[in-house]
Amino acid sequence: MPRPRTIAIGDIHGCLAPLAALLGFLKPVPEDHLIFLGDYIDRGPSSKGVIQRLIELRGVLDVSCIMGNHEEMMLNARTLADTRRDWLRNGGDAALRSYGGARGTLADVPPRHWQFLENDLVAYVETDTHLFVHASVHPDAPMHEQPPYMLRWERFDHVTRRHKSRKTLVCGHTPQPEGRPGNKGFAVCLDTHAFRGGPLSCLVLPGNRIVQASPEGEISEAPLSDF
Repeated sequence: MPRPRTIAIGDIHGCLAPLAALLGFLKPVPEDHLIFLGDYIDRGPSSKGVIQRLIELRGVLDVSCIMGNHEEMMLNARTLADTRRDWLRNGGDAALRSYGGARGTLADVPPRHWQFLENDLVAYVETDTHLFVHASVHPDAPMHEQPPYMLRWERFDHVTRRHKSRKTLVCGHTPQPEGRPGNKGFAVCLDTHAFRGGPLSCLVLPGNRIVQASPEGEISEAPLSDF
């Protein structure tokens, strides 16, 4: 029987087609652990479809969904009117169109999707060997003391040294050029600009392999050491 895998998937941003292609290729089973790194919504065409797919996956597989800054912005837009304009300018308009068409509003988002955003997301995932977050970590702070800004907003460019735990950091948030994951040896970034025509990327452990799905659903694989 194959060894259980940990599969970390980078920023989806409403790009349902490459997500479906990745899942179809990887064929996760209940023994695997799927970790989604945040930014499921905004900018791409299918925020509603992506969230619905994640909800369905959580019902049948071992799935952890980390909160990204775009989920944080959407939640704030629901309750803080002065933040709504910023969210809409940063891709929230596309999210609303996926729910209600050209005149979509926050009222078109179904209660189960709000429940997912409010209750089903985690700040980070820590394993024996890796730290999974949306954006970054403070290298000298234990995970339970990480500031929310660091977890959801800091850039991969600013990661300069390994976390005190000596575990490898896996994150998204900072788009990487030319569709290539960022690899600093002690930190990996899986945001490869899916919403702008780049691939959707994931890291498969054990084995340290990168699997990518193009917008058209074409799959490619390579060792992480190639990046």
